[in-house]
Amino acid sequence: MAFKSLAALVTLLSIQAVHGAITRRVTCPDGVNTATNAACCPLFAVRDDIQEFLFDGGKCGEEVHESLRLTFHDAIGFSPSLTAQGTFGGGGADGSIATFESIETAYHANTGIDEIINEQAPFIVKHNMTAGDFIQFAGAVGVSNCAGAPRLEFLLGRPPATAPAPDKTVPEPFDTVDSILARFADAGFSPQEVIALLASHSVAAADHVDPAIPGTPFDSTPSDFDSQIFIEVQLRGTLFPGTGGNQGEVESPYPGEIRLQSDHTLARDSRTACFWQALANDQAQIQAQFKAAMAKLAVVGQDVSQMVDCSEVIPVPAPPATTPHIPAGLSQNNIEQACATAAFPTLPVDVGPQTSILPVPAS
Repeated sequence: MAFKSLAALVTLLSIQAVHGAITRRVTCPDGVNTATNAACCPLFAVRDDIQEFLFDGGKCGEEVHESLRLTFHDAIGFSPSLTAQGTFGGGGADGSIATFESIETAYHANTGIDEIINEQAPFIVKHNMTAGDFIQFAGAVGVSNCAGAPRLEFLLGRPPATAPAPDKTVPEPFDTVDSILARFADAGFSPQEVIALLASHSVAAADHVDPAIPGTPFDSTPSDFDSQIFIEVQLRGTLFPGTGGNQGEVESPYPGEIRLQSDHTLARDSRTACFWQALANDQAQIQAQFKAAMAKLAVVGQDVSQMVDCSEVIPVPAPPATTPHIPAGLSQNNIEQACATAAFPTLPVDVGPQTSILPVPAS
């Protein structure tokens, strides 16, 4: 037995010699967790704290949706074109939206985001993190609660923000496709990456597009990170879930579901329609594309060489809980084909009475 164990050890060491030096892990001060870098150790306590007290015991609920929204609204505040004109273009994923809350929450695009900023604020103080680090960490931890999500990366080491991001750097749902793609291009993102980031709408709900119906989801499975957003936005819209006529809203296909004008137009624009359609029936591709785009978004404006990879602290999400489908009440005939080079995938259709979607409950 000893000989076999020694032989196994020699084999293991040989493999490690081929693939690189043995990674030495450190035992964290809590005596429970280990990490490849000691700087990551404090994050285990932060993770457990926010899972219990911010995310309601690890649920994919309203605070997760809002925390994920906050990662984007903070990071996209970055404009090299403004900087080139001699105007501060923003620090990107630097936490300025929280540090300069009174300024940035007054921007129209950030309506309602003060709620999650204020919920996160005590945790930032308690754990002595920079706002930029905490916002991106909370977003990565939060989305891990959503079945089907990828395990997002997290790099630690954003310095404190020095100034607020300029207004008009966050795209609005009523903006044209030209405007949206130009704003993202200025921040360094391709049209394909724009669509990949919109996978976040699979676990999202609107509180302020129609204030009369807060918590209205963008698809029928708001607690699952899945392809339904890419399917249901392609269905022909016939109704408004609330009052109708709201800026940035167009008709949706189901009662209780809200559709953003920007989602609708991006799904039908020739520059983005085929990639949108490609994600309608490919969970692995959604996960891979979203993970890559979020890794890029989370460090916009930051010096990655000065940061520590603490991705191992992020929980591993549960596997997908759904399969791509058309909810009951509609059929393949209700798909509005937009991609000129490939047909929309044929999907199973749920049976039963027309689907009616419940709002995401407040915590």
